Amino acid sequence: MDALLDVDWAQHWRLLAQARQSVSREADHWAGRAGRFARSIQHQPDYFLGFLEPWLNSHKTLLDVGAGVGRHSLPLAQRLDWVTAVEPSEAMRELMPSADNLTVIASEWLDAEPAPADLVICVHVLQLVPDAAPFLEKLSASAKDRVFVVMRDAPFGHPAQQMPGAVRARDPWLRDCLLLLRQLGLEPELAMFRYPVRFHYASMEEALRDCGLEDFDSEQAKEARTWLEGRLQRGSDGDLVFAGGETVAGVLHWAPQRQPE
Repeated sequence: MDALLDVDWAQHWRLLAQARQSVSREADHWAGRAGRFARSIQHQPDYFLGFLEPWLNSHKTLLDVGAGVGRHSLPLAQRLDWVTAVEPSEAMRELMPSADNLTVIASEWLDAEPAPADLVICVHVLQLVPDAAPFLEKLSASAKDRVFVVMRDAPFGHPAQQMPGAVRARDPWLRDCLLLLRQLGLEPELAMFRYPVRFHYASMEEALRDCGLEDFDSEQAKEARTWLEGRLQRGSDGDLVFAGGETVAGVLHWAPQRQPE
């Protein structure tokens, strides 16, 4: 048996995602969280837009799968002919800016029916997808020129991961995606990045909720509050900021395979 080649990487991914699954089954997981997510990403360096530069021109179209609040959709719409953003969360879509050449599809990716685009991007989404193989295959089938998948390949420094006694199964990482793509017969190129992460909160209560603590009078919440009070700093815009250290992420990108006609 080959310890690498004989592994079913789709099943490996599924087990990781299910063990780590913290996404609730409510209608919109991001309801009540989208605002603080948007505040945090405003302060994160965005290496990916710079990485995309060689593939951008005013004649191309792009699909942004899991577009969130439009962090990439809007700036890319300013560089491309058309951008289609696929985002299932109403709370996220409500915060997405509009543009004349930006279409928003309110749908899960596997249910969406967008027209193929020259470029397809999927940024920090796949770790939430238990059945990644059909998701990736649809990304590839929807691209004319190239697919870009961005994922972390290390813990991302969230305060809930760093609190004393925290036990947290890891997400699927970039390395797991690479092995799954190879199993699917795809040959991605790889680029890696290291960058600092910071989480921004409007209040201590928002920070506690982001750590999964809703009962502020519980002993666990009181201990977490004490721990956070020693680590949250007041930012220049008035937010409370948790510096999570550095994380590692990367881009897997490939040209889609086409069946001979």
